Amino acid sequence: MFHTDEIVIGLLAAAVVLGILARWAKIPDPILLTCGGLVLSLQPWAPDVALESNVVFFLFLPPLLYAGAFRTPWRDFLLYMRPISLLAVGCVFATTAAVATVAHYYIGLPWAVGAALGAIVSPPDAVAAMAITKRLKVPRRVTSILEGESLVNDAAALVTLRMAVAAVTAGTFSLVDAAGQFALISLGGIVLGLAVGWTATKLHPMLDRAGLVDAKLSITITLLTPYAAYIPAEHLHVSGILAVVAAGLWVGTRCESVFSQELYEEAHSVWEWLEFFLNGMIFILMGFQLPRVLNVLGDRYAMDELVWYAVAVSLTAILLRLVWVFPAAYLPRLLSRRIRTHEPAPPWQGIVVVGWTGLRGVVSLAASLALPADFPNRNLIVFLTFWVIFATLVGQGLTLPVLIRVLGVGRMPIPEAPKPEEAPVEQPELTG
Repeated sequence: MFHTDEIVIGLLAAAVVLGILARWAKIPDPILLTCGGLVLSLQPWAPDVALESNVVFFLFLPPLLYAGAFRTPWRDFLLYMRPISLLAVGCVFATTAAVATVAHYYIGLPWAVGAALGAIVSPPDAVAAMAITKRLKVPRRVTSILEGESLVNDAAALVTLRMAVAAVTAGTFSLVDAAGQFALISLGGIVLGLAVGWTATKLHPMLDRAGLVDAKLSITITLLTPYAAYIPAEHLHVSGILAVVAAGLWVGTRCESVFSQELYEEAHSVWEWLEFFLNGMIFILMGFQLPRVLNVLGDRYAMDELVWYAVAVSLTAILLRLVWVFPAAYLPRLLSRRIRTHEPAPPWQGIVVVGWTGLRGVVSLAASLALPADFPNRNLIVFLTFWVIFATLVGQGLTLPVLIRVLGVGRMPIPEAPKPEEAPVEQPELTG
C-alpha cells in the first residue's frame, strides 16, 4: 500500500528516467511518458492512481496554458488569426459533427451523446503539440499556427461539450441559444483575462517601486496569475481557458517593461522546472488510466466490438482534420482577391504537416472523466477517448518526424505572412 506522498515522488522519479530515455531515443517526451505510464500501470505492484478531472483543469492546465500563451508572439498570433480560427473553432465544430454522426449511425449512441463524444475528442492538446513541434525542424509559420490553435481550441471544445451535456439533461437543443451562449462565454473569458493581465502588468512595477517585493515574491505572483484568471472565470461561468490565454498574451507582449532582466532569468528557471514537473506528471498519469478505463466497461461490450468502435472514432477524428485543412488553407484565397494579392500561398506539404499534428491529450481525457456519473454511455465515452488519445499521440506523434523528413518541410522555405506596419515589440523567450 503506497501513501500519496510516495506515489508523487515515485511518479516524479519515473518522469526523470523516462525523460532521459526520451532524449536518448530522440522520442518526444509526451509519447514516452504516456507509454511508460501505461507499462507501469500494468505491473502487479503498481498503485491505482486516478486522474481526477478537477485536478487537471484546476491544477495542471492554467499554468501550462499561461506559459504557452506568454511565449507566443502577439504579432504572429494576429498574423495567423484566420488559419488559427478556422482550426481552433471551425475544425473543432466539424470534428464534433463528424464524430457525432459516426457515433450515432455506427455505434448507436443518441445524437446529443455522440456530440458530447465529438466535443471531447475534437481539440488537439496544447501541451502535447508544443512539446513535440518545438523539437522538430519546421517553419515558423507552421509552428505559429499550431501553437496559436492549441491555445484556444480547448475553449471551443469545452463550450460545445457543455451545450451537449445540457441537451442530454434537458432533452432539447436550440442552435440560436447555443451560438449566443458560445459568444458570451468566449467573450467573457477574454475580457476577464485581459483585465487580469492588465492588473498584473501594473502590479509588478508598483510593488517593485515601493520596495515591497523581492524576486521570490515576484515569481510567486507570476505563478498565481493564471489562477487569478482561471478561477474567477469559472465561477462566473465564462471560459477559464480563454481567460488564462488572454492574460498570458497580454503579459507576454509587455514583459520587457514589467520585469527586470534579473527577474526574467530567475523566473525562467522556476517556470521551466514547473512545466517539466506538470508535463511529466500529467502524461504519466494519463498512461496509468488504462486499467481503470477497462475496468469500468465490465462485460457489457465484446472486445472486438470495442476495438472497431475505437478505430472508427479515431479514424474519423484524424481524417476529418486532414480533409479540413486544405479547404481552410486554399478556399479563402479563392474567395478573396486581397488574400491572393497580399499573402503567399502555403505549400501543400506544410498543410499536410498541420493536418497530421492533431495530437489529442489530457484535456480530452479530463473532459470525459468530468461527465456526470449518470451520463448515458459515460464509460464507453471514456474508453473511446483514451484510445483516440493513444492513437493520435503515439501513432501520429511517432510518425510526424518521418513525415516532415519525407516531405522535406524542414528544408522548405515556407513564406511568412506579411507583417503589419506597426507590430508590438517581441518578447524574450522567457516565461514570467
